[in-house]
Amino acid sequence: MTVAITNARVVPITADPFVGSVVLEDSVIAALGPDVTIPADAQVIDASGRWLLPGLIDAHTHLGVWEEGEGWAGEDTNEMTDPVMAAARAIDAINPFEQGFDDALRGGITSVNVNPGSGNPIGGLTVALKTYGRRVDEMVMRSPSGLKSALGENPKRVYGEQSTTPSTRLGVALVLRRAFTAARAHQVTLARSEKADVPPVAGHLVHEALIQVLTREIPWRQHAHRADDIATAVRIAEEFGYELVLDHGTESYLVADVLAARSIPVLYGPMIVSRSKVEVRRRNPAAPGLLDRAGVAVSIITDHPVVPIEYLITQASLAVKEGMDRAAALRAVTINPARVLGVSDRVGSLEPGKDADVVLWSGDPLDFFSRALQVWIDGQEVYTYDEVGRRGVVPARDSLA
Repeated sequence: MTVAITNARVVPITADPFVGSVVLEDSVIAALGPDVTIPADAQVIDASGRWLLPGLIDAHTHLGVWEEGEGWAGEDTNEMTDPVMAAARAIDAINPFEQGFDDALRGGITSVNVNPGSGNPIGGLTVALKTYGRRVDEMVMRSPSGLKSALGENPKRVYGEQSTTPSTRLGVALVLRRAFTAARAHQVTLARSEKADVPPVAGHLVHEALIQVLTREIPWRQHAHRADDIATAVRIAEEFGYELVLDHGTESYLVADVLAARSIPVLYGPMIVSRSKVEVRRRNPAAPGLLDRAGVAVSIITDHPVVPIEYLITQASLAVKEGMDRAAALRAVTINPARVLGVSDRVGSLEPGKDADVVLWSGDPLDFFSRALQVWIDGQEVYTYDEVGRRGVVPARDSLA
């Protein structure tokens, strides 16, 4: 099927905005520009000057593993029975029928990263996926997309209450070093077996997950809030040579120069929350702008359901209110998170050949009064706002059967 969205104010993100058309053919963007030839068989949608952008991306959520309103039955965020859960996979706990996926579409969000929680020093493997589908396996863009780890209050509280290691910050760091040292030893053993042409040693799921980090196949997704925890994250990353991504980074703006010099991206947020614990006292809505101006590749995140996912763009607007450049704020919810997730060849900007994940907005998305009117994922319309009934319509996921 071919769809042509005409007379739109198009914001490609990685190129200058223009007034013109975007053509979606099957599952990809076929063409875009101010003077695009519209195929004769296309379904034409006149945008009438409304804004057209790539689908937004939230690179840190617990969507589908922490189901709202379900209590313990829908709480699968943390397996807090062992501090090293590197082999656990978020994909195995995601319910794609959870209400949060529909909320994401209402907020113009077409891609997310789903993380395990931060109760463990090493929480498990993350997954990047689209926000519409019937089976998670059909929604996946990259699995695994990273390995989640946590420093600071959460793991020391969880295991301190159990009177076991780790119960302090130095204990949490020790757990990480032990795990990486064991994985590196396993890596050496595997290499020696291969060189000697002998049967490999028995598989070890935890070591194998950590080896993907050591070989830089996937990034290390480090939950850290305080500047001292951020310094520990950088220290351990440099010891073991892996790719570090900083999640939350509440005080990251205090060490922005350190992060910029090392090209460490920051996923900042959640922003619309209370100062619920000591390590988030310096939460600052000006932080994304400060990071961007310092040369840090910053993304904005909701940590859904901590902040409901549909408020991702609201947080970007708040960052602009507090001094962030408008174009930078849009990059922080599109191409920057796409790059962190390793899927920027598919999503994050409007370019020919990329996935046809686009959103038609009633106006400037950074304007609080603007809303997503239509959302396409892989060229399929998956959300429509009914302006007469004043409600959003999402096709039933069971209709895909």
